[in-house]
Amino acid sequence: MSLFVPPDIKTFASWDYVVFAALFLISASIGVFFAIKERKKATSKEFLVGGRQMTCGPVALSLTASFMSAVTVLGTPSEVYRYGASFILFFIAYTFVIIFTSELFLPVFYRSGITSTYEYLELRFNKSVRFVATFIYILQTILYTGVVVYAPALALNQVTGFHLWGSVFATGIVCTFYCTLGGLKAVVWTDAFQFVVMVLGFLTVLIQGTLLNGGPSMIWERANNGSRLTIFDFDVDPLRRHTFWTIAIGGTFTWLGIYGVNQSTMQRCISCRSEKQAKLALYLNLVGLWIILVCAVFSGLVMYAHYKNCDPWTAGFISAPDQLMPYFVMDIFSSIPGLPGLFVACAFSGTLSTVAASINALATVTFEDFVKNCLPNLSENMSTWVSKGLCILFGVLCTSMAVAASLLGGVVQASLSIHGMCGGPMLGLFTLGIVVPWTNWKGALGGLLTGITLAFWVGIGAFVYPAPSSKTLPLDLSTANCTLANSTEILATMAPTQPPFRPQLADTWHSLSYLYYSAVGCLGCILAGLLISFITGPDKGKDIKPVLIRPVCNLVCFWSKRYRTLCWCGVDHGSKVIHEDSENNLCKDTAKVIGIDKASQDGFKKEIPSYLPGYNPNEKSYTNPSLDTETHF
Repeated sequence: MSLFVPPDIKTFASWDYVVFAALFLISASIGVFFAIKERKKATSKEFLVGGRQMTCGPVALSLTASFMSAVTVLGTPSEVYRYGASFILFFIAYTFVIIFTSELFLPVFYRSGITSTYEYLELRFNKSVRFVATFIYILQTILYTGVVVYAPALALNQVTGFHLWGSVFATGIVCTFYCTLGGLKAVVWTDAFQFVVMVLGFLTVLIQGTLLNGGPSMIWERANNGSRLTIFDFDVDPLRRHTFWTIAIGGTFTWLGIYGVNQSTMQRCISCRSEKQAKLALYLNLVGLWIILVCAVFSGLVMYAHYKNCDPWTAGFISAPDQLMPYFVMDIFSSIPGLPGLFVACAFSGTLSTVAASINALATVTFEDFVKNCLPNLSENMSTWVSKGLCILFGVLCTSMAVAASLLGGVVQASLSIHGMCGGPMLGLFTLGIVVPWTNWKGALGGLLTGITLAFWVGIGAFVYPAPSSKTLPLDLSTANCTLANSTEILATMAPTQPPFRPQLADTWHSLSYLYYSAVGCLGCILAGLLISFITGPDKGKDIKPVLIRPVCNLVCFWSKRYRTLCWCGVDHGSKVIHEDSENNLCKDTAKVIGIDKASQDGFKKEIPSYLPGYNPNEKSYTNPSLDTETHF
């Protein structure tokens, strides 16, 4: 029973359903289009990585749409509404993430000629490390996808009356359909379309909300009076939920785990026709991330200006903060049929793009890391059908996982917590392999398990014992102008309840900001990995192929060849002859991992003069080979 009388908010009209249905129809049609268009190129490579001939434009839009999901559309405005506009500081984290990804991780993955990022782990360490990392990635992605599917469907169901399980299953069915039919190309081009829908949805909300609330100056004034514009908080306390440092540092670790070593991201980058195109896609994607971030933050400020004196969550008109944005949309567009449908299409565009990316990435790592190892002699035709079957399997699993997602709380914190707990240790593992030459496989595996243990210890503890409000610091919300109802029976039901037991760690270790989960897992993995490698006998640099290591010390010791060579730890980055031989050996190793015959391996040797595999001197960049070759290089 509500403490206040809610305003008359309409539900979906027929035009809203038409607009929403059009999104699903167009998305499915793109899958059918590519299934017909590419039917003569039905190879597993074409299906999983688009033949490695994609350009930067659609890949950039796809990356943005995939990771700016409905979590961003619904969750970020709610965060700004409750906690203020400090969320805009994520533009710093995004910038660092894209720079590190494009300059540190991408060159190694691209030049190694791999399809699954976890193939690198076998080339650098061994199969055990690869399989453990792949399993963790599959677990992480299925959990995250469950949140992405369920949370928006629940929020929209309770506000707009849109059928909960109908939207959940429609999302799963449509994504599985166009992933299975069209492969990566369908996913990328559908994501590009859905990015446009997301921006249009945000713009309609911003324009209408601004007009109804007296223009930009009035919104800015109300937000300032409500302390929503206090952005820079330099408190170094790591227990504080959002400060400059938690967002700039913790956000960088979290999103670097999502971007830098995530199969879904790297699969799109590897699908580009050259390394230069892949880097350009990442930097263009950074612009897209900024655009969506700014739209989401300003939507939160507009929403606060609109409900400054009658907060629908505190008043009991809605049951969760994640429902604020759809409630606001149904409120301001109540007299304009079709536009609520456009916003719902905007939210579900984010969901569709993320789920499709997850299904495609899961199918790829499972096929490359497990199926090929168990069935190395699969024909090309059978490989394609197995890949499609995996898409269907993971489509069902991800949709089913949505049932469990209701237990995870707010969508932003839940999704980033999952990425932090799993992605942080994975980031540490790849950093050990790419940056530290003397890390051995025992250190890599031990570090990964240590990082996972630490990250889940702090994350699960925070879920069981939520941080006190003194650390989360939600801003004041008012119900002064809400219409009062009979409140005599309500006050008792709203009485706070205290947990029966709260251990000492709950107010320290388990109250750590959720943005630091990734940093805990990453640093724990790196430190434990280095220690274990040192104790068990470090790898010798001369035994490691130079293409598997990124010599970051060159940036620090650029003035001295002697110090650079010393920091290479025995890896021969300088000798052209040895470097060429090591690349030829890498071709053999990778060919062995992915099942390439000897004739194809011999073909590599003839094509590699003094560059890494795939170097195109005309473009001065690394490029993928033509579709006619049987190799991955």
